[in-house]
Amino acid sequence: MGRLVVIEGLDGAGKNTLTGRLTAALRDAGAEVSTMAFPRYGESVHADLVREALHREHGDLADSVYGMGLLYALDRRGAGPQISARLAQCDVLLLDRYVASNAAYQAARLQQDIDGPVVEWVRQLEIDRFGLPVPDLHILLRVPPTVAASRAEHRARSEADRARDVFESDDGLQQRCAKVYDQLAARNWLSPWHVVDGVEGVDTAALAARLR
Repeated sequence: MGRLVVIEGLDGAGKNTLTGRLTAALRDAGAEVSTMAFPRYGESVHADLVREALHREHGDLADSVYGMGLLYALDRRGAGPQISARLAQCDVLLLDRYVASNAAYQAARLQQDIDGPVVEWVRQLEIDRFGLPVPDLHILLRVPPTVAASRAEHRARSEADRARDVFESDDGLQQRCAKVYDQLAARNWLSPWHVVDGVEGVDTAALAARLR
């Protein structure tokens, strides 16, 4: 079985960029690499419902913390067989967001910390009940919330289909989410966490060697 490695961080942190760089470095070193990103917009009905709700469709659905958390979880549950199949065929499976993102964002929305009930609810739902595999390693791509917000805003201006949603536009939510991510990393929630400060300063070759 391959290693399951998750890249976590705020909206606009640079997770997609880091995923691409790590994929290239691992393949240059001879590793078989596969990647996935959550939510799976355009592939999963639950992910598409998330996107629509975040742009204020479906009434007040986006206001329900547990309702949105369940949709995110159901998207990953639907991808469970695909995750298992890819792990059986590759050396490293890189995921852009996974279970920890649900824990971090829903806790931030409720203004809870890692010891609040919603983090445990996410773990019980996605790991215990849905049986999703536990990551071998989390990588937290840490950036200041103001930097992440600026990148998300620039992306929204330059990409016609990437308008900022209600979560990305909430600066207070992003700041609280960053704190919860730090707590998850400090506690090594679910599995070990490795923290990097900004994608620009990442030694991609060294990190790829660690993943192998």
